[in-house]
Amino acid sequence: MRLMSKTLLGSLVIGATLFTSTASAEEDQVFGWVENATLQPWGITVKAKLDSGALTSSLDARDIELFEQDDEQWVRFRLKLEDQGSGEVFSDEIERPLYREQAVRGAGGRDERPVVLMELCMGDTIYEEQFSLRDREEMLYPLLLGRRTISHLGLLDVRNTFLQEPGCDENAEVVPHDPEDDQS
Repeated sequence: MRLMSKTLLGSLVIGATLFTSTASAEEDQVFGWVENATLQPWGITVKAKLDSGALTSSLDARDIELFEQDDEQWVRFRLKLEDQGSGEVFSDEIERPLYREQAVRGAGGRDERPVVLMELCMGDTIYEEQFSLRDREEMLYPLLLGRRTISHLGLLDVRNTFLQEPGCDENAEVVPHDPEDDQS
């Protein structure tokens, strides 16, 4: 009898946990493996590949240059992105504080990339995220969203594309960067 009550109690706990997980999953937004994302504050909408194989997000940047400003490391770079809505090319020089440097190892050897914090709109929310900067001109997607960013969005459906349209306005929720994410 005692064993049966422990088994029943265990089943109830597991069932409640599964119900909570399912209810939580139903509340999450679902994104496809390719989505449109809007870079803030410029309002440029670009195709983004959601890549669970990458940890850090990556943005197409040209003429990347590190410099010092007020005793801090900064990065100057040029964005050259085609807006998906208008077809216009946005080309502007941007300066951001250097958040960190990322060491990347690949077939071509070891590479150091600057990482900056930038905001992007996905769905109806603006996220402040880490982006490594590199020339992605030869890539299909100028923006790659890695696991750190995907973990904030909701669920990833690898079978579908374009499940959410960026729809941020001046009242959009802004999710600031969480330094605890840097530990993952």
